[in-house]
Formats: sequence, structure tokens, C-alpha cells
Amino acid sequence: MKKILILLLIMATTAINAQTEPVEIQGAKGKLAATLQMPKIEKGKKVRMVIICHGFGGDKDRPLLRTIADRLQEAGIASIRFDFNGCGKSEGRFQDMTVLNEIEDAKKVIDYAQKLPWVSGISIVGHSQGGVVASMVAGELKKSIKSVALCAPAAVLRDDALRGSTQGATYDPHHIPEYVDLPRGMRMGRDYVVTAQTLPIYETAKEYKGAVLVIHGTWDVIVPYTYGERYHQGYKNSRLILLPQVDHVFSTEEARTKTAAEITEFIKKH
Repeated sequence: MKKILILLLIMATTAINAQTEPVEIQGAKGKLAATLQMPKIEKGKKVRMVIICHGFGGDKDRPLLRTIADRLQEAGIASIRFDFNGCGKSEGRFQDMTVLNEIEDAKKVIDYAQKLPWVSGISIVGHSQGGVVASMVAGELKKSIKSVALCAPAAVLRDDALRGSTQGATYDPHHIPEYVDLPRGMRMGRDYVVTAQTLPIYETAKEYKGAVLVIHGTWDVIVPYTYGERYHQGYKNSRLILLPQVDHVFSTEEARTKTAAEITEFIKKH
């Protein structure tokens, strides 16, 4: 933290070169591990900041998110990608994670970013469940968010919770156990399912009136692209890009590069 404070003091009076720094931010369930990527910033200038949100049980260093952050940095745009509570290197138990406390995590990161003296405005990007979080945060904060980009936004999570099937694990949606063991070795808590079943995803998201970009792969079998289409239809100022033969995690370098380029150009305009 001391290193970051010194860095901020230096940036207030001098130009800085592009750099990447680890930071810690207080979140809803403890400290959040984050990566701050800054472009070269001339003395007295300010740049856009993009908050990048990962998906269910993921982390800030997934290939898609790193590719987006690197492309933004090259274009003169800063970013913070972070691990939600209970994920990656952040504090907290994954079993205690819910979409609602991930929303609070994202808001804490936004608060942190807004206090940086060289930030001109905030945009938000989210992949999968992180897309749901990003969309709902924007719907709640409205004009505080300059623009929103959603990659394979996982609004399916509510339908999954209602039918009792999440991430390959099944359970009784009417009598939810204290926890559900997932195939990936993680343990999902009852609160996650309870909150997901009544989560006002589209209702909250549509309150955002700014520019939105939705990108979804047509080969996504985890979150069918129809969920991306529904997001697009609910917004007043939205663009939808469907990527042929692209899966949920944008697993090819071509898909990640295309997505990062589209997001970067979108944020430069909005």
C-alpha cells in the first residue's frame, strides 16, 4: 500500500510510463487482490479507467481478461482487474460468495478508482457472471459509469438456480442444502442459490441508459447466446456482436484478440 501511495504522489506532479502494479482493495468480505494497469500518462492529463470483472469461480488472470487489459493499456486506457471475494488471491470463502456481495466488491473497486487523481471516468467490463455483476452495478450507479461491455453475460444463472442445476451440480431448488459441492472442487453456499433465484438481473441492468456493448459466442453451451441477445434487446443504446464458432471462455487467441479490440474501440468512443 505504501508503494502505491508513493506512486500516486509522483503521478500527481510528473508524467509516468506505462506500468502494472498489484494493489489491495477492501471489499465486501475482506481484501481484494487486484492488478492496476496504467498507460503512459502525461503530466496533468487524465485517462479512462476500466473495471474488469471475472466469472463464476474465476480470477483476474484469465486469458480473456489479461488480453483486454493489455489492449486497453496499449490504447492509453487504464484498468483494474480483481479477484472477487473467495476467488483467486482475495480474502473470504468461496462458499460465502453471492452475486450481491460481488456487486458490493465491484462498487468498492470503483470507489477506489474514482479517488485516483488521474482518472477521468469509469467504464466497466464483465465476463460471464462478471457480466451480470457489471450490468447490475451500472444499472445501480447509472451516470457514474461511462460505458459497459459484457462478454457472454451469464443471466442464465437465475434460471439455473430455479431449476436446481449450477456448474454441473444438481440440487433440489425448493429445499436448498447448506452447500453444494461443484465438479471443479469448489463448494457453493445456500445463499448463492437463494439470492440467484430472485435476482432482478435484466430489471436492474436496463436502468443503465449509457452505451453498452454485448459480445457473445455462438458456440457457447454454458450461457447460450440468446441471453446476450436478451440483454441487447433490453438496452436503449446497445450494440450486439455475435462471434461465430466461439465458446464461453473465448478459448482461441483469435476470439480473445477480436473481443479485446472491439471493447477497446468501443470504450475509446464512449
